Amino acid sequence: MTAATATQALKYLTIPAITKQTATVVFIHGLGDTGHGWQPVADMLRKDPGLHHVKWILPHSPTRRVTANLGMDMPSWFDIYSFGFNTGEDDTGMLESRRMISQIITDEINSGTPANRIFLGGFSQGGAMSLLVGLTEERKLAGLAVLSGWLPLKDKFKAMSSQHASGTSIFWGCGSVDPLVKLSLGKDSAEFLVHSIGIPRAKNLGEPGLKFSVYEGMGHATNMQELEELKAFIKKFIPAA
Repeated sequence: MTAATATQALKYLTIPAITKQTATVVFIHGLGDTGHGWQPVADMLRKDPGLHHVKWILPHSPTRRVTANLGMDMPSWFDIYSFGFNTGEDDTGMLESRRMISQIITDEINSGTPANRIFLGGFSQGGAMSLLVGLTEERKLAGLAVLSGWLPLKDKFKAMSSQHASGTSIFWGCGSVDPLVKLSLGKDSAEFLVHSIGIPRAKNLGEPGLKFSVYEGMGHATNMQELEELKAFIKKFIPAA
C-alpha cells in the first residue's frame, strides 16, 4: 500500500487488526531499517487481547545519503550530520518526511479512524519523526512513543508546535548505555519539551504527560521490559472502543 505525497509515494507495511479495527498504531523505524524490521514487535504486541482492535502501519523510509555513516546511501528519514543536541540538522529532509508521515495519518482519518484513535511512535530516527509529526500536527493524536530517540529541530520546535502539543502524552524510553543516542541527549530533549513546550512530567505509566523511562544496561536497542511498558501505554491511550 502507499500514501501519496507531492514528491513521492511512501510505501508501508500494514498489519490488520485481529477483530474489528477501531484504532491504529503507526510505528516509524530507525536509520538503515525498514518497516519489516518492526513487524516482529507489532506481531507480538497485537497478540494481547487489549490490542486486538488495533491496525498497525509500519512505513518504509526513502533511501538517501547519510553523512554520519560515511556518506553511504541507506534507508533514512533524513540526513544525519552528527549526533548531539546542538548540531546541524537536515531541515529539508525532516520536513519532507513529516509531510509523508502526516499523509498516512490523513489517509487513516479519511478511512474512518479519528485522530484521537491514532497512536504514533518510533525508534531512534523514527522517534525523532514521531515528535516532529505528533507535536506539530493540527490534529491531536492519541499519544506518542519515542524509543531511543531525540527532539529534532530544537531551535524551531517551539514555534512549530501545535496548540495541543502540551496536552499530548508521550512514552519515552532510553537505554542507560546507548552509545549512539546517548542518555544525556534523550534527557535534554525531554527536558526541553517539559520546560519549553509545557508537557507535564508523568510519574507513573499511563498518566497524562511525558513518562521518561531509563533501562539499565540497554544500548541502542529495545528490550522486553520496554516493550511491555510500551504495550501498557498504548492500551491506556487507545483502549478497545
